[in-house]
Amino acid sequence: MRSRRVGITTFYRLLAKFGTAENALAALPDIARAAGVTDYIPCPEGVAHIEMRNAARHKARFLAITDADYPAALRDIPDPPPFLWVTGDISVLSRPMIALVGARNASSLGMRMSRALASDLGRAGYVVVSGLARGIDTAAHRAALDSGTIAVMAGGVDVIYPVENDRLAVDLLAHGLRLSENAMGLAPQARHFPQRNRLISGLARAVVVVEAAAKSGSLLTARNALDQGREVLAVPGHPFDARAAGCNMLIRDGARLVRDARDVLELLTEEAPARAATPEPPTPDPTVAPDIPAAPPEKRSLRDTAQLHSQILNRLGPSPLPEDQLIRDMGLGANAVAPALVDLELAGRIQRQAGGLLSRNS
Repeated sequence: MRSRRVGITTFYRLLAKFGTAENALAALPDIARAAGVTDYIPCPEGVAHIEMRNAARHKARFLAITDADYPAALRDIPDPPPFLWVTGDISVLSRPMIALVGARNASSLGMRMSRALASDLGRAGYVVVSGLARGIDTAAHRAALDSGTIAVMAGGVDVIYPVENDRLAVDLLAHGLRLSENAMGLAPQARHFPQRNRLISGLARAVVVVEAAAKSGSLLTARNALDQGREVLAVPGHPFDARAAGCNMLIRDGARLVRDARDVLELLTEEAPARAATPEPPTPDPTVAPDIPAAPPEKRSLRDTAQLHSQILNRLGPSPLPEDQLIRDMGLGANAVAPALVDLELAGRIQRQAGGLLSRNS
């Protein structure tokens, strides 16, 4: 995962094809060379050892997707992280969770609402999940310190952002934890936050948006929640307040309106009998990584491979396209297209995004 141009989907496909991480690492240079990259070097072993030593220094625990303590809810999302770094009280990962998200420049009313929701949901037995950002996130974490809260980090689990939440980040470890899929010591950048947001929604049974502008990260989290089959709720606001525009849009489009924690709990109570009436899917084998496609059965000629790469690139642009839509448009089987996508990703020609989306690099 720390090797250049290896994303989550590529990680699982390499393991499916080569069986072990050692075999996959050994094969990476040849795969990159076949994709036209001649100077490819996988992540050196020493880099991994440094990251693990940093984790030990910060008392962070490594959770692989095959571990029993890995959050079960994350195994259900389309692109579960192969592993996580966590620090704090790991027992909260086995409890039911609700995400509270919203504006960084929150209003006083929005902050009060966030605190009230987090406090009441905590007393009802739920762990509050948020992103440790300013505003709504900070208010939610603080109100849930005694009942349990999880901060999902955009950078390394040891890098506190924003810095004014340093004390909060320490305090929440008593009855909660910090969690990240990124490397120890990594400073968060803009591109890390959409990836972080899919984990916030993925962990939770429901996402409550307290305040959000019409174009905001909180709305992206809500869309992730819908894609992941989670419930989406929103607190309404005044039409003249730009910080309420996103919430009002969500309610217009069918999100449950929230006046207080009772509205959230009622929705989850309604959901429970429906789930009970539906046969539970078989419990996944914890020793097997989920949704790993089968390795391609055969090898194409260089000419056929080049033609397939060209067809894929011609159909992709800067706007993300779902991978399954691309496969349908091309009229080819997934086993034929998937290996070519791995080649193009390693060559830096395409980029994978959360939710199984693909775009072409300029």
